[in-house]
Amino acid sequence: MGKRSHHTQRPQVSRPAQKSRWLIAVVVLAVAAAAGWSVLRPKSAVTTASHASPVDPFAATKENGGTPPGPAPDGMVWIPGGEFSMGAADPVGTDANEVGMQATTDSRPIHRVYVDGFWMDKTEVTNAQFARFVNATGYVTVAERKPRAEDFPGAPPENLVAGSVVFTKPDHPVPLDTHFRWWSYVKGANWRHPAGPDSNITGKDDYPVVHVAYEDADAYAKWAGRRLPTEAEWEFAARGGLTGKPYVWGDELRPHGKWMANTHQGHFPDRDAGDDGFVGLTAVAKFQPNGYGLYDMAGNAWHWTSDWYRADYYAQLAAAGGVARNPKGPDSSFDPSEPGQPKKVHRGGSFLCTDQYCSRYIVGTRGKGEVSTGTNHLSFRCVK
Repeated sequence: MGKRSHHTQRPQVSRPAQKSRWLIAVVVLAVAAAAGWSVLRPKSAVTTASHASPVDPFAATKENGGTPPGPAPDGMVWIPGGEFSMGAADPVGTDANEVGMQATTDSRPIHRVYVDGFWMDKTEVTNAQFARFVNATGYVTVAERKPRAEDFPGAPPENLVAGSVVFTKPDHPVPLDTHFRWWSYVKGANWRHPAGPDSNITGKDDYPVVHVAYEDADAYAKWAGRRLPTEAEWEFAARGGLTGKPYVWGDELRPHGKWMANTHQGHFPDRDAGDDGFVGLTAVAKFQPNGYGLYDMAGNAWHWTSDWYRADYYAQLAAAGGVARNPKGPDSSFDPSEPGQPKKVHRGGSFLCTDQYCSRYIVGTRGKGEVSTGTNHLSFRCVK
């Protein structure tokens, strides 16, 4: 569907977001923050995360009792809510700066949180679902809109083109010193054309929709009569009733040798061996659900949450003491590595996560993304 003038005025996420759109190649630094990636090659983040702490910082999860408030909305499951320990454990027995976990210090200290019960989508929003929204409303995503010159003073006109950021596999091993070696801004990339203008989503109705900026996800949720989850809701749901496990399915990355999520095997970033059965993004619900019946809460595609990102937010909650009840995140965003970029929290990791570089399939860890950032490994799911 073509652009319609009365749909191209985006919702006002924040005024800073209007001035910080990065959708040209010269300003794609926000992509690194979109997944909270490390620039150091870890030895084995999986091994680290699987160690038990000398003193277990996780207290037992206490689920709310009772029954769901009526029949389940289409495609959703009931998350009972309750009290739990939120965050990721400190790496044990090794130098955090050498295993990639240094970028998860924002997931500590572990602190107690309570959330009310809610409904949650079983899967990420799919291409088919997002297409129904677009067809009904004429909505145009951020990646489909030409950047405005006034938002990028001094940018050459030839750089002001609609597009998005795409993972581009190098044809040989490369140093992991900069994400620009495997990410590039691609003219014409968007949710309909996830790898660029020559690609399409034909036959991929059940794949997660990608290249969605925060306002795109928020607009869909409002249209569907739903909303995006808070970070606390997301983590409670992802844990599936388990207490303090490193993965949404339990203690081991591969119980009985079985892959449990779509992640990256082989040598990052130049070779995904596909040992888990998939190379790149795949359809939703290809792996077993967690304890609450939710699919793909680790790997495949990142998920937007509604919380603004602050690296020190958990420390603030812990310092306040007691149990944080239904926290909705800080009032504003602040990332010390990019102070001027308004960011929301990402959760869950993606098909690119690996113990060699990014270990965000570990359930308590956090990602972050500038609100106008969409990539081909970022999606969302809704709650109600």
